[in-house]
Amino acid sequence: MSTPSVLFVCVKNGGKSQMAAGLMRKAAGDAVEVYSAGTKPGTAVNALSADSLLEVGVDITGETPKLVDPQLVRDVDVVVTLGREAHVDPVDGTRFENWDTIEPSERGIDGIERMRLVRDDIAARVNQLATQLRSTPHQS
Repeated sequence: MSTPSVLFVCVKNGGKSQMAAGLMRKAAGDAVEVYSAGTKPGTAVNALSADSLLEVGVDITGETPKLVDPQLVRDVDVVVTLGREAHVDPVDGTRFENWDTIEPSERGIDGIERMRLVRDDIAARVNQLATQLRSTPHQS
């Protein structure tokens, strides 16, 4: 049996997908292979995203945004798109999920406060997925 794998995707791969990947690594350790990528990668990880994760013991400051690799999309067990902007074409044999994460800025909440709310929303979803992935047998 192979290790389950997940690819988190957002547009710039500087915020939500990096946060999800970091949180999954913390939640699942070596039990899940974790990747993140963007459909139109930016140049750096969002500083507020990184700061909000440091508060819970996750360091993504060394990560760099990467473009979605179509081969990786085929190879992983689950592709999770975060938010409403990122789109990845479905592939047979790969499970796809969209996490329409909360957007506190729509309620006038910005800065680190916004990132903490986004982080906590993503963390809850990641923990649920980590539990699913660890309890489901995977074939490679």
